[in-house]
Amino acid sequence: MALQVPIINKSPHPLPAYQTSGAAGLDLCAWLPEPVILQPFERRLIPTGLFIALPAGHEAQIRPRSGTAFKRGLSLVNTPGTIDPDYRGELMLPIINLSTEAVRIEDGERLAQMVVARFEQIAWQPAESLDETARAAGGFGHTGH
Repeated sequence: MALQVPIINKSPHPLPAYQTSGAAGLDLCAWLPEPVILQPFERRLIPTGLFIALPAGHEAQIRPRSGTAFKRGLSLVNTPGTIDPDYRGELMLPIINLSTEAVRIEDGERLAQMVVARFEQIAWQPAESLDETARAAGGFGHTGH
């Protein structure tokens, strides 16, 4: 059975939907009274008209759509963005134009996708040492790739 998530949609657009039967993300659309022109490297919060109530222990990750990012240079300022289960405000998309040209965003345009995932909160366990691993303290590029 699918996870039940209450949603309010103040926009005239359909509810977010999976575009294929195997999709992990639901597309999120812009809700704009008029088109927005984003200049290169300009950022703008784009409203969706959506408000959700995620169940405890779940988050919504907001990610760029790969086609929109590649073809038009549009991405999210913080990707992935996290919607916490206690947030009740409007889902807003912090869009950035990473292209070298101005980009026009239209009302109803699919700009991002939302993936809902379970999470756990942690409790810190202070320690004097950590268990050993093959990687140890190896960081960025430590494997030579």
